[in-house]
Formats: sequence, structure tokens, C-alpha cells
Amino acid sequence: METIIVSLIVLLFSIVIHEVAHGSVAYSLGDPTAKDAGRLTLNPISHLDPIGSVMLPAFLIFLGGPIIGWAKPVPINPYNFKDQKWGDIKVSIAGPLANFSLALVFGLLVMFINLPESFLVVSLLVIFYNVVLGLFNLIPIPPLDGSHILFNLLGERGFSLRKFLDQYGFFLLLLLIFIVPGGISWLFNLANQVVYFFAG
Repeated sequence: METIIVSLIVLLFSIVIHEVAHGSVAYSLGDPTAKDAGRLTLNPISHLDPIGSVMLPAFLIFLGGPIIGWAKPVPINPYNFKDQKWGDIKVSIAGPLANFSLALVFGLLVMFINLPESFLVVSLLVIFYNVVLGLFNLIPIPPLDGSHILFNLLGERGFSLRKFLDQYGFFLLLLLIFIVPGGISWLFNLANQVVYFFAG
């Protein structure tokens, strides 16, 4: 039970960092929407999504497997971006990059510093869940960041695909998580490999 509680705290912290990264990059590009909405805060309550932050993690805990989740998307207005060509991609990739950066920082701590056992456990969980979150959010299915990156790269060529995924993406995501064999298990397997790499 203690590990589950710590895992939830680590997951929530990592999700908040992810969303704040989106909003901060958007703000640096000239869009104050997230700031005006009070989303450039580390207060997790401002970022909670009823499904992605509460129901999904609770259900996965009930199933006894690793947990995953998401927060409310940070509101942005891409028309405010100073960089109209690449701005949306920069904002979209900022979240996963923040997660990978957290995983790297804590990985280096684990690799080079003799940490107390309790902090070592937390550090390994930070590595694990940030790798999972970073990879998960790069899946090109709405509302995940990967879809924004894909649609921006495809431009008008991806109009039909975007229309389809905007309509059915959430259901496809649930199928991927709960129905498709091995749908997201590769995320957890790869994250475990990263943990083993840093832990030696």
C-alpha cells in the first residue's frame, strides 16, 4: 500500500511538471493563455482531470498493474505564438521532454550518489513513471501530445486523419490501454530497462 501511495504521488508530481512545461513554453512563445488560466502552478489541484488523474489510476490500481494517467490539457492559443511554424510542436514536445529530463536527473543521482534507501526507491519511481509518461504522451492519438506533433508535421495532408482521430481518438486510447494485447505494456517494459540501466 505504501508503494502505491508513493507511486501515485510521483505520478501526480510528474504529470504536473509535464503540464507546466507546456504552459511555460507557450508563455515564452508569446501566449499567456495558460498563465491567465492559472495553469503555470505546481498546485496539482489546478491540473487534475477526473478521468485521467483519478478514475484511470484508481482502476489500474484495482487491476493490480502499473498506473498511468494524464491531467487536464493546458489551454493554449497557437495564434499568439511568435513562431507560427514550429510553435505548436515546441509546446507539444515540451511536456515529454520535461518528463525525460526528470528521469535523466534522477537517473544520474541514482547512478553516481549513494542514496538513502527511501530516497532511492522514490528516485527509481520518478525514473520509471517519467519515462512512461514521456513515451505515452508521444503516442499520436488525441488528446496526447504526439497527435499535435503528427498533425503539425502532416499539415493539410493529414486533414482526414485528424478528423477521424479527433472524433474517435479517446476511444482508441482506451482500447489501447485496456483491450489491445500488449497495447501499452511496451512502455512499462522499456521504462523498467531504463531503471535497470541507472540502478546498475
